[in-house]
Amino acid sequence: MTYATDRIHEEIAYIAYHFHWNLDDILDLEHRERRRYAEQIATLVTRAATER
Repeated sequence: MTYATDRIHEEIAYIAYHFHWNLDDILDLEHRERRRYAEQIATLVTRAATER
């Protein structure tokens, strides 16, 4: 099973935007780790938006 290239780029951009990590550091993450960071960021963003 392959993971869609567009989805990978989306995850990379999302993590880089919110955590300011460089591309090499993000690409070094295992797929599950990268997905988990993206999910945690989404949780933080949602929480911050509802607390305003």
